[in-house]
Amino acid sequence: MAAPAGLPAEAAGAECSEEALAAALADVPELARLLETDPYLKPYAPDFQRRYKRFNQTLTDIGENEGGIDRFSRGYESFGVHRCADGGLYCKEWAPGAEGVFLTGDFNDWNPFSYPYKKLDYGKWELYIPPKQNRSVLVPHGSKLKLVIRSKSGEILYRISPWAKYVTREGSNVNYDWIQWDPEYSYKFKHSKPKKPKGLRIYESHVGISSYEGKIASYKHFTCNVLPRIKDLGYNCIQLMAIMEHAYYASFGYQITSFFAASSRYGTPEELKELVDTAHSMGITVLLDVVHSHASKNSEDGLNMFDGTESCYFHYGPRGTHLLWDSRLFAYASWEVLRFLLSNIRWWLEEYGFDGFRFDGVTSMLYHHHGIGENFSGDYHEYFGLQVDEDALTYIMLANHLVHTLYPDSITIAEDVSGMPALCSPISQGGGGFDYRLAMAIPDKWIQLLKEYKDEDWNMGNIVYTLTNRRYLEKCIAYAESHDQALVGDKTLAFWLMDAEMYTNMSVMTPFTPVIDRGIQLHKMIRLITHALGGEGYLNFMGNEFGHPEWLDFPRKGNNESYHYARRQFHLTDDDLLRYKFLNNFDRDMNKLEERCGWLSAPQAHVSEKHEDNKIIAFERASLLFIFNFHPSKSYTDYRVGTTLPGKYKIVLDSDAAEYGGHKRLDHNTEFFSEPFEHNNCPCSLLVYIPNRVALILRNVDLPN
Repeated sequence: MAAPAGLPAEAAGAECSEEALAAALADVPELARLLETDPYLKPYAPDFQRRYKRFNQTLTDIGENEGGIDRFSRGYESFGVHRCADGGLYCKEWAPGAEGVFLTGDFNDWNPFSYPYKKLDYGKWELYIPPKQNRSVLVPHGSKLKLVIRSKSGEILYRISPWAKYVTREGSNVNYDWIQWDPEYSYKFKHSKPKKPKGLRIYESHVGISSYEGKIASYKHFTCNVLPRIKDLGYNCIQLMAIMEHAYYASFGYQITSFFAASSRYGTPEELKELVDTAHSMGITVLLDVVHSHASKNSEDGLNMFDGTESCYFHYGPRGTHLLWDSRLFAYASWEVLRFLLSNIRWWLEEYGFDGFRFDGVTSMLYHHHGIGENFSGDYHEYFGLQVDEDALTYIMLANHLVHTLYPDSITIAEDVSGMPALCSPISQGGGGFDYRLAMAIPDKWIQLLKEYKDEDWNMGNIVYTLTNRRYLEKCIAYAESHDQALVGDKTLAFWLMDAEMYTNMSVMTPFTPVIDRGIQLHKMIRLITHALGGEGYLNFMGNEFGHPEWLDFPRKGNNESYHYARRQFHLTDDDLLRYKFLNNFDRDMNKLEERCGWLSAPQAHVSEKHEDNKIIAFERASLLFIFNFHPSKSYTDYRVGTTLPGKYKIVLDSDAAEYGGHKRLDHNTEFFSEPFEHNNCPCSLLVYIPNRVALILRNVDLPN
C-alpha cells in the first residue's frame, strides 16, 4: 500500500542548526517557500541543499564540458548510424570495455571485420564510410545492421546499437534485428501541440490490446478506432504504455530492450507519429510511459553486456541488478549514461511530438533498497539519509529540468509508492520537479473495501481521508484503478463487484439482479468520488470506464500464447442491449461536466459531512455540491446538507438517471433553495432527497457558469 502523504511522524532526533538552515536557504533559491508550506521539513534542509547543489553542479559541469544541456541531450544526432549529406555514413558508439568495434550488415555481405571503428577518448568509437562513387546510399532504408564487439577477453559479440531507431523481429526468431530506418519521406506533423490542460483527464492506453480481435493491434487501428472514442469520452490526455521497444510482449512494456525505438509490433515510426499528430488535432495531450528505472537483461538485442562487460550502462555487481524484476539498473552518475537517458527523453519529445512523460518505477530509482520489503509509513526519516540514491535523484531533477526547459507546457508524472516529500515541488525549492504524482493509495483502498468489508461496514471517514490525504501544493493524479488492477491475478473494480454475473446478467432484456444492480451503482459512485475528491488529475485504464469484463493477460507459455485476454472489447458499449453502455455514458458525462466546471483545477474540496451511520459523504468543490449515499438500503427524504454558497441549486449529474442504468428516483426539474440555517459548520444548508447508492452533483444556478 502506498505511503500516507499527510503530516510526518514526530521527527525525533532530526536536527538542523540555525547555521545549517541559513546555509541551505542561501544555496537553494526558493527553499524558504517549501519550508513555509511544510515546516516539518526544516530538519532536513541540509538534504535539500545537498540535492540541489548536486543537481546544479552537474548542470554546470555539462555546460563547461558539453556546451550546455541543450547540446548534451542531442546525443542521438551523432551516436548510432547516420547518413551524411555526401552519401557517406557516420557511426559512433560508446563501448568503454571493448577492444574493437566493427559495423556489419546487408551492405557488406555480413563481413564482420571489414569496417572497423576508430577508438577515441573516453571509451568512444567512430567510423566514417565514404559514399559510393555514384553517391548512392551506402546503407539503404530497411537494410539490416549489427555491431561487432571484440571484448577484452577476445570474445566476438554481435550487438544492436543502443541508439537504434527501429528494430523488428522476423517470424519465429527469438532476437530482434536492427533495421536502418531512413525513409525517403518521413511523416510531417500537421498540427500544433494542444495547450496544457488545466484539469488532466488521462486515458491510460496500450496500443497492442486496443482491438477486440485476438491479435496485436496497430498504431493505425488505435488512431482510427480508439482516438475518436477517447475524444467522445471527454478525456484530454492519453498515456501510451509499452511504446519503447521491448522484446517480451508480456512484460507490458516494462523490460525495455531498445530505448530509442518505437515498438515495431504495432507498426512503423511514421505511423506512431501520425497517431500523436491525430491526437493533437483532437486537442488531446499525449504522454509516454517512459521506463528509465531499469532495463531488460537481454544482451543480444538489449543494453546488457553491450561492450562485453556488465558495467557499461549499469552498476557493476549486485547493485546493478533488481532482484524482483530480474533486470539491470542504470549507473546514473556515469557521464555517458546521463547523455543516453537525457537524449532519450529529448528524442521522444522532438522526434515523436510527445507532450510529456509518466516516469515508471520512480520508487525503485529513489532508494538503494528500491522499495523492496519497505512498508513506507510516512515518517520523514524514510525519505532522507543514506538509503536515498542521490545519483538517481539528480538524474530525475535533470530530466524534469530538461523537459520543462524545452517545452514549458510539458507534463511529467511520477509513479512513486513511497510518498517522498517535495518530489512534485519545483527544483528551485530543492524538489524533484515533477508536475504530478500518482495517488497510489486510492486504488488500494477501493480493492480493500470490496475484498474485506461488507457495504454497511464501509468507513466514510477513512474513504475521505484516503482521497484527501495528499501533500499541499503537490498535485496528484487520482484513479480508482489502473492497468495494475486489471492484470491476471487481480480483478478490475467491475469484476470485484459483479464477477461471474457479468457473463449472464448484463442484458437490458433481463431484470436487474441484486449483484448487477449493486455493481453498476457502486462502479459509478466510486469513480465519481475519486474523480472529484482524489486529486488534481484523473486517470482511467482503457476499457475500465465501461466495466470491461475479465482481466488482462498477455500471450505467454502459461496460457498457451493466447490473446483472448489481451484485448479490449469496446464493441460491448456499442451494443444497445447490454448494460455496459450505462457505465460508458456516465464516464463520458462525468468528464464533460468536469471540463465545464473545472473541479480538478480548483482548490481541494471542503468536506462538510462524512456520516458513518447514514453512509453519507458531502463536499463542495468548484462551486459544486457533491453528495454520495453509500448506504446499501436507506434512502433519505429532506436530508439536510450544508453549503457555503447561498442560492438556488439544480441537479447537473445524477448517477440514478436512466441513461446511466439508474432507477430514475429523482426529478431533475426540482429546484433546491438554500436556507441561512447553519449545518456541519456551513453557514447555509438545503434539504435534498437522496436515494440509496446514489451520487449527485448540484450546481448553484445563481452563480455564473
